[in-house]
Amino acid sequence: MLLKLIAGAATAVSLMSGVAFAQSSTVNGAAGGAVTGAIVGGPAGAAIGGVAGAVVGTAIDPPPQKVVTYVREAPAPSTRVVVKEKVVVGQPLPETVVVTPIPDDPTYAYAVVNDQRVIVEPSSRKVIQVIK
Repeated sequence: MLLKLIAGAATAVSLMSGVAFAQSSTVNGAAGGAVTGAIVGGPAGAAIGGVAGAVVGTAIDPPPQKVVTYVREAPAPSTRVVVKEKVVVGQPLPETVVVTPIPDDPTYAYAVVNDQRVIVEPSSRKVIQVIK
């Protein structure tokens, strides 16, 4: 039984990794992993597949170093933006936050929220990296 469980979890992870990367979503990764795990390994497979899918679904490619450097050195906006929600990688910024495109690489944008500089994906406003 343990061997079946391990094999089911491994299969779920391998089947869902491509889908989870394409979706870049913890929720979708967890749901997809749970479904695949349930098919392969039953209820225990669903639990393991959900966890594995959530972990894989949170993976986001880091921006190039030139983008990180630009965001670190860019002048801060004159108005201070504070939001109640915690800024979390993989989650979108609220619509009230102004997102500024990066001139040399329009596939990225940045914002300063709660005194933190963050790199975001402009179309979805999803946080890619919080600059320390």
